Amino acid sequence: MSEIESMSQYLKPTEFINSDNVRVITFVNDVVGIEKDKKNAILRLFYKIRDGIPYHFDSMGIKKELFIASNVIDAEGSFCIPKAVLFASAARVIGVPSRLGFADVKNHLATAKVLEKLKTDLFVFHGYTELFINEKWVKATPAFNKELCKKFNVKPLDFDGENDSVFQEYTESGDKYMNYIMDHGSFTDLPFELMITSFKKAYPHLYAELK
Repeated sequence: MSEIESMSQYLKPTEFINSDNVRVITFVNDVVGIEKDKKNAILRLFYKIRDGIPYHFDSMGIKKELFIASNVIDAEGSFCIPKAVLFASAARVIGVPSRLGFADVKNHLATAKVLEKLKTDLFVFHGYTELFINEKWVKATPAFNKELCKKFNVKPLDFDGENDSVFQEYTESGDKYMNYIMDHGSFTDLPFELMITSFKKAYPHLYAELK
């Protein structure tokens, strides 16, 4: 496979990253407007997805429909994986190659309610987006909106389009917040079955309740 062919796979619509969907295209056009610079357009999309779709842990589920980019746009709240899928889809609309990355992370600021539900502080398959900008891949996580970060005294993750932006290691007061335990790699589309297998293994008690 040539370099051009290899990169083209990161621009094509897929089952979950449905960048050819009219709702996704309209969303992108509304956010980007007349901006022609791709990096600036990516930044507009990042902040719109980060703050315009609040992070809701309770929205977590296992139905495929939850993870399709066009379905995330109008959601009242979502979580890291669908938001990363939407960002990847939006990037492809404007011609920026994108892919998805996943990692297992330890969250030291998880609420008691979340810890009780998961029975662990390990969050498996935390999702982020990788973008090919200025001849290199950069990582960005549009998961946690600024209102949520303020609640936990954590500085929101910013993104400059040039450097990786993947996790807040410390709160603003210096307490440990999150660290990455295992990297699952990069994918052209959401590896749905692998994700479900990871959920089932990590949260067997919860799996039957997820919808």
